[in-house]
Amino acid sequence: MIILKTERELSYMRSAGRIAANALQLAGENIKPGISTLELDEIVEKYIRKNGATPSFLNYGGFPASACISPNNVVVHGIPSKNCILKEGDIVTIDVGACYKGYHGDTAYTFACGEISKEAQKLLEVTKESRKRGIEKAKKGFRIGDISSAVQEYVESHNYSVVRDFVGHGVGARLHEEPSVPNFGKKGRGVRLIPHMTIAIEPMVNIGSYYVDVLEDEWTTVTRDGSLSAQFEHTVAITEDEPVILTLPG
Repeated sequence: MIILKTERELSYMRSAGRIAANALQLAGENIKPGISTLELDEIVEKYIRKNGATPSFLNYGGFPASACISPNNVVVHGIPSKNCILKEGDIVTIDVGACYKGYHGDTAYTFACGEISKEAQKLLEVTKESRKRGIEKAKKGFRIGDISSAVQEYVESHNYSVVRDFVGHGVGARLHEEPSVPNFGKKGRGVRLIPHMTIAIEPMVNIGSYYVDVLEDEWTTVTRDGSLSAQFEHTVAITEDEPVILTLPG
C-alpha cells in the first residue's frame, strides 16, 4: 500500500532529510587517505543524534552500523570497520538515513578519496546525472517506469549497467515503503505518481555487468566481476508541480 503524506508528515521528512544530508556531507568532508570506514560511521551517528534524530539504519534488520559505507567494488550495504582503511584513489559510497519524529530521510553519495582515475570520475559523473534525470520524471501524472527508463537509458548510453537486485523505494514512517522504484524499466509502466507520495531515487551503477554477490556477512554486496560501482540517492516528494528533494543539506 502506498501511503500519502500529510503536510505535517512532509515537514518531519524535510527535517529528517536535512539531518541525513548534513551528516552525509560532514562524512564526505572527512574522507582522506588513512581514515577508516568505522570513523566515518561514528561521524555520521554523532551528527544525527546531536541534531535530535536517530540513525535509520542502526539495527535495521540487524545491520550493525549507522551508515552503509561501500568502497570501490562494494555496491551497497558495506559494514563500517576499523580495518577498512581508505587509500588514495578509492571511491566510497556513504548511504545515510535519519529518523526524526518517526519519519525517515534517506540519501547517498559516492565520494572520491584524493585523486581518482578518469574512469572512476566518469562513473561518478554518469551515476549522479542519472539520478538527476530520474528525479526530473518524478512528477504528478508520470509513472514509476518513466523514472526507471530515464535512469537506465542514460546509464546504458555510457556502456555502464544498472544493478537489478536492489532498487529505490517509498520512504516515510518506514524506511522502506511501497512503491519499489527500479533503476531499469519501460516508460509508461508502473504506479502513477500523485502528490504527497515520497520516494527514494537511487541509481546503483556498475562499470561492468550488473550482476552482484552478497558476501558471507549477509550484507556486503559486491560486483561479481570486481568492477567499480557508484550510487547517488535522494528522497523526493511528488507535488502538484516540480519534484521536491527532501535530502538537501542546509
